[in-house]
Amino acid sequence: MRIPYFPGCTLNTTAKGFDNSLRASAQVLGVELAELPEWNCCGATFPLLADNVLDLTGPARVLVAAREAGERLAVACTTCYNVLRRTNLAIRADEDKREKLNFFIEAEYEGDLQVLDVLQVLRDEVGFDRIAQVVKKPLAGLKAAAYYGCMVLRPAAEVAYDDPENPRALDELLTALGAETVDYPHKGECCGAYLAVKSPEATAEMTYTILSSAQKNGAQLMVTNCPLCQFNLDRQQMEMGKRHAGYRPVPVFYFAQLLGVALGLEADDFGWEKHYVDPQPVLARVRS
Repeated sequence: MRIPYFPGCTLNTTAKGFDNSLRASAQVLGVELAELPEWNCCGATFPLLADNVLDLTGPARVLVAAREAGERLAVACTTCYNVLRRTNLAIRADEDKREKLNFFIEAEYEGDLQVLDVLQVLRDEVGFDRIAQVVKKPLAGLKAAAYYGCMVLRPAAEVAYDDPENPRALDELLTALGAETVDYPHKGECCGAYLAVKSPEATAEMTYTILSSAQKNGAQLMVTNCPLCQFNLDRQQMEMGKRHAGYRPVPVFYFAQLLGVALGLEADDFGWEKHYVDPQPVLARVRS
């Protein structure tokens, strides 16, 4: 299976480990993620003003390039997925926006591209049962908390490919990899997102609520599919012990990193050095 792929800015820089582990794992599973030959930043946020068409030109250019490459586009970063999918829907449903955008970017795009999150591809086209069959190093004995965040769940009518109130895709993948998933009430709560820039204190408390909730329910590690969520949940723990006595740090993984490890891949370029909370103790348990 070959599918056009948009890595986005973060996976091309600070979250390269996510990108490397995803591509390597996908190849083992028979999926070729074919990076778009020319792509630009998606804009990172979907404009909140209904008449702000100009800010949609960035993601619209990505969609046009993807449509030239095929009928579908796989996206790993959940922020990019959210922006590209919502832009695509806006182009398809709103004739006025479509005409203006096509004029701005000198294209004739109708919004007839299917924008998919890579986890959606793994679930619906590869299948978690098949993934379980090719696992070489099961994550047995590990209690993992799947964290979904906002971007693949909201707004539900526009982007959700999972139950926005009780998402299961990440949990089901982790189960296929041999881990035990823990249920906790904050798996879809916002981690603070870009508040980390303006108000790190606010983000610190939001991430503490999520992390402590998962730990109280037995989690030994957190797993996410969002680079911004991974950064916030991981980095904020550096100061968390100073604010909350007795807090114990917990490593935060991208799902693709654990997928690659479970598939028995060489993981030297999976970006472990970028983690703030050391993931090696967890990895040692898988390798032993």
